[in-house]
Amino acid sequence: MLRDASLRATRPRVAVLKAVHDHPHVDTGTVIRLVREDLDVSHQAVYDVLAALTDAGLLRRIQPAGSVARYESRVGDNHHHVVCRSCGAIADVDCAVGEAPCVKAPEGHGYEIDEAEVIHWGLCPECSASPTPTT
Repeated sequence: MLRDASLRATRPRVAVLKAVHDHPHVDTGTVIRLVREDLDVSHQAVYDVLAALTDAGLLRRIQPAGSVARYESRVGDNHHHVVCRSCGAIADVDCAVGEAPCVKAPEGHGYEIDEAEVIHWGLCPECSASPTPTT
């Protein structure tokens, strides 16, 4: 996969890819912690690898409003996200219609649109089932 993207398969790159693959929608701090369980790498090295893998199209960076950046290995398909307003859990939502971008801008303003990012907000099943605190 790395070589197909014209990247050398270094231990930090492989470790970051594995961490993101094993933990969809993972934040940078967690990636650093997971990679450091097996490798002695700096924070900056992990940031650099995340940037390189994202630029190469091997990872996707998302950042819902009010959240830190998250990374996922599900790339190149037509999906969006749902975010819990209470706990911040994120899940993938397949696009219901057509090919990318499945949501058309009413007017492209001269842009050549190739992707639409939709984030649905609500409560996850666990938070929905929790009793509402009284005030």
